Parts: sequence; structure tokens; C-alpha cells
Amino acid sequence: MVNMGRVRDRGSATGNRSIMNQPEQSSEPAKMYSKHQGEEAETSDVATRKWRLSEYQLASEGVKQAQLAGELFLEQLKERNIPLESVCICYSPFARTSHTAKVVASVLNLPFEGPQCKVMEDLRERYFGPSFELMSHDKYPEIWALDEKDPFMQPAGGESANDVANRLASAMASMELEFQGCAVLIVSHGDPLQILQTILSAVKQHNGSTCDDLSSMVQAVKIPSILSQHRKFALLTGELRQII
Repeated sequence: MVNMGRVRDRGSATGNRSIMNQPEQSSEPAKMYSKHQGEEAETSDVATRKWRLSEYQLASEGVKQAQLAGELFLEQLKERNIPLESVCICYSPFARTSHTAKVVASVLNLPFEGPQCKVMEDLRERYFGPSFELMSHDKYPEIWALDEKDPFMQPAGGESANDVANRLASAMASMELEFQGCAVLIVSHGDPLQILQTILSAVKQHNGSTCDDLSSMVQAVKIPSILSQHRKFALLTGELRQII
């Protein structure tokens, strides 16, 4: 999993996972990485639309972070003998995540408008609710304290940790179906990425279960005692982390 940590200006998150352009079906699961670049909360329909505008792309420091993460990802691909034809970038539709994905694609020499780069609505930032609209990330601990108490409880008008987990499960199911046997880089945001790793870490520990598909395994681990611990997988700025 590759992740870019939070910063004070609005940023984006990126995750990596192996994939092929129109890959052949394979029994081998896709390798997944994630990358996150910091940002403040997108918290209303107005803010959600706003953060998709091109004027909210990466600042110069964010571009440098994305380039460094792309270079590190490229090194890891070479170490694992993964060809670039077997790599895909899935990213949140928000402006800075889209910009991050585009920068990384350039480092990898992948056409951003081609089939190896795919925008996924379910990778968007967590909606924290109108009470936290456009607030500083200094307000996040209030949400995380609520998550620890009950990850199924929604902040007023916002998404609970479980709500985010549900749409991430949908995104993972789509990636598993479309990109089997490939490497996928996921470009998303802080909360979605740490919730994603929480789920997948628990799935790994459930390998002995009777469930034989990812969707069923995710549902089995999507419980309060697991989701409440998502802050254990918090991401640092510029961090690249393999999650599968």
C-alpha cells in the first residue's frame, strides 16, 4: 500500500495495485498498494464539487511528493519483475488525487487517459458532515474519537467509518473482478486508505475462514471491534505502503 500523509493544504492520496491493460483472467489475486497525500476535509456537496475543480490541484510540494512516490513505486515494480503493462492506477475523482495519479502515471510512462488509469467514485474522501465543513484537519480527532466509540455511528450528516468501508468494499470488488493477477496503485485520501488497510489486514488474518471470495471476507471482518481501530493504520506524508 502506498500512502501520502496529510498536510495543511488540501491534498490527495494515492494507492498502488498491479493491473494489466485489459488483463486476462487469472486465479492470482491483484497486488495492492496505496498512496495518500494530505488534505483538509471535503465535507459537503458544495465542497465535494469544489474539490474536483482543476484550481485545487497539487501545490508544488505535493507534485514533488507524488513524483518521489512514483519513483519509489517504479523501483518496487522492478524489484518484483512486474511489467508496466501489468500496472493500473485507480484514483479518487477529487482534483488533487487526480493530479497525483497523473504525476505518478507520468513517472511510470503510462498514458493517463488510457485504460490503465481509472477514476473510481468510491475512492473519494470521507464526508465528515456539515459541522466539519471546510474545517482544519485539527478537528479530525473528534471524528476519530467517535469512530473508536462506535464506527457505525455517523457524525451529524456525515459518513461513519462503516459507511466508508462499504463503498471501499465495492471498489475492491470491482478491482478484483477487472484486474486479477495485476498490480494496482490506489490514489485516495487519509481516512479511506487507513480504513481500507484495516479491512484488508483483518481479511489476511481470516484466511482460515470458510469464505472463498473477497466480498464475503470483507463482510465478515466489517465489525465494530475491527473498524474502530483504523487509526492504527494512519499514513505519513509521502509514505508508500503495500497492502496486499
